[in-house]
Amino acid sequence: MHNWDDLRVFLAVARHDSYQGAAIALGLDATTVARRIARLEGALKCTLMARGPTGRALTAAGRQLLESASRVELASERLVNEISHGSSGGRVRISTSEGFGSAILAPAVPALIERAPVIDIEIIANAGFLSPAIREVDIAITLAAPQDKRLAVERLTDYRLGLYASRTYLSLRGMPKEPSELHQHILIGYVDDLLYANELRYLDEILPGMSPTVSSSSIQAQLEIVRAGTGIGVLPCFMAGMAEPRLVRVLPKHSVITRTFWISARRDIQKTTRIRRVRRWIRETVIRRQALLLSA
Repeated sequence: MHNWDDLRVFLAVARHDSYQGAAIALGLDATTVARRIARLEGALKCTLMARGPTGRALTAAGRQLLESASRVELASERLVNEISHGSSGGRVRISTSEGFGSAILAPAVPALIERAPVIDIEIIANAGFLSPAIREVDIAITLAAPQDKRLAVERLTDYRLGLYASRTYLSLRGMPKEPSELHQHILIGYVDDLLYANELRYLDEILPGMSPTVSSSSIQAQLEIVRAGTGIGVLPCFMAGMAEPRLVRVLPKHSVITRTFWISARRDIQKTTRIRRVRRWIRETVIRRQALLLSA
């Protein structure tokens, strides 16, 4: 092989299933990506990819190279981390939900930096999750347990949600006494066709067939909408309960919802010092915030 960097281009195409997706990720144009793949196939004297119905599909040789190239990539990352920061340092990127990332992890970051200043932490907290299986992130905290065999998955913690409204809203519209009365109120929730996890279908769990009047893909935006006195919404108790005295629980006996966070990382890096240190920090943070996470 004449150019080792072609492996990096190959890995990007394999993970994005297209030349265009790989080009965007690498900051190249699609023509250059295609040319680099052709050069790699010429050097190896085999076909690595074929056009499939949904993009580029790996051939048997391509799948074999993917495993080998992934090991080369991992060895390279370890070498860079050891040289730049020592074996316990380096970058750790975490994918998590917006609420958990902003309300639970973010306030605890100073403790991590004080304990492990050689670790560069990145928290990707938005709608949807990135995958450690294809190395988009190092650690993922998700609402469902990933099934990918490449990942080491553990239960992190349960947490509770409930219906909340502002005191201003309730003084104008009244407090509902039964779930059926929610039909008479303005409800706040997720945009249904943008839900990235079935675990976010809260309203239907409280009262089948119930749908929001005002929707947002952001839980932080939903919190602000409820806090502004617009209506009633399902919110994580760790965001709305003890943290927001202006909000009041609505139908507390009828609307206690429990969900679970799962933590996962690739098996081939989970025992590295930097990953173990960050996972331990996450677990310790969750233990310290158990009362808030499980408040109802």
